[in-house]
Amino acid sequence: MESLGNSVKKKATERHYKAEVLITGEQLRLRLHDGKLIKDRRYHLRTYPNCFVAKELTDWLIDHKEAPDRETAIKLMQKLMDHNIIHHVCDGHSEFKDAKLLYRFRKDDGTFPLNKEVKVFMRGQSLYEKLLNSENTVMKVQEEGGVRYQRTVFGCEIIDWLLQEGEASTRKEAVELCHRLLEHGIIQHVSSRHHFFDSNLLYQFRINFRRRRRLTELLNENAWMAQEYHDSPFCLRKLNPEQGNSSFLSVQPNKEIKVVSAVRRSSVSSAVAGGTVFYTTTPSLPSVECNPKSVLKRLVTNEELLSPGAPYLKKTLTIVGDAVGWGFVVRGGRPCHVQAVDPGGPAAAAGIKVRQFVVSVNSAQVMHLEYKTVSNLIMTGPRTLVMEVMEAVE
Repeated sequence: MESLGNSVKKKATERHYKAEVLITGEQLRLRLHDGKLIKDRRYHLRTYPNCFVAKELTDWLIDHKEAPDRETAIKLMQKLMDHNIIHHVCDGHSEFKDAKLLYRFRKDDGTFPLNKEVKVFMRGQSLYEKLLNSENTVMKVQEEGGVRYQRTVFGCEIIDWLLQEGEASTRKEAVELCHRLLEHGIIQHVSSRHHFFDSNLLYQFRINFRRRRRLTELLNENAWMAQEYHDSPFCLRKLNPEQGNSSFLSVQPNKEIKVVSAVRRSSVSSAVAGGTVFYTTTPSLPSVECNPKSVLKRLVTNEELLSPGAPYLKKTLTIVGDAVGWGFVVRGGRPCHVQAVDPGGPAAAAGIKVRQFVVSVNSAQVMHLEYKTVSNLIMTGPRTLVMEVMEAVE
């Protein structure tokens, strides 16, 4: 078997980073549309469709904790400008200025450059989504050499799947497609030792397309590309429960960021029973722990929750998912509890808090279920989620 050369690895990593910038920009675009910051605006007797005011966006980034200060916010937006994701509406400025100037996402005005690299990226994203939505998906959590890998497929199995789904007409064409995906940093051999082969070698989707990105991840490009990039602590979107590690910000952002199995908000897969990754606030320095510590102060049984006079209050909360999901984590079982909440997500806005116990999901009683099943009910349900929870009366 041929080894994957260093030059191919380096190019794949660079392309992977560019893909991350594209995904981050698209997630921001969707959030800004939801927040009505992007809209038609009139300036000097001319209407500019689907644009935003730079100064307003800078304020929004700080308010939503996407940037600690205005200087950082400007750097973040400049990064998106440098990658042709946003531009000044008249292309009169090549730099992002914190002023009352109008900018626009190139995807909104049809000027986004669809070069070969972007087309391969979009094809990879399409295949990823299709794999996740397949009833009998070949993409699973697999173990090799004592290490568990997320979002993995065997080379021969994905070739069979591509042919079965009509994504390729011949085996040779399917192999060539997988070669392109690997060379563009979308898939990789789990140990990065091999190129793609139609064999029993195990490959991994290097990019978790549904993971919610933090804009600040883009600032330190060199450090980012010097490591195998782990999922960040902001995985918030719906994933197949058999798939990889999705994660998100825990309730102690000033100490350490806990990555735990999560329920949909930019990229969530809460049903994986694998390990938990702990990040310091600098994502370039990850460490790994296997079992996340529960936020519960002690175990509570269903009988205790439901006993007459118990010091628990039942609430019915409605969470309307935004463009990237809901934003909370469930763990445990019988009953499940809320392990973490994204402070900027819909769940937090609806009143979801850590240590609440999940009673029902969309009218289905779940107190007797484990978190994997509860997570699946949530992720396969409607965007508007109605949950009954119980919390301790303080």
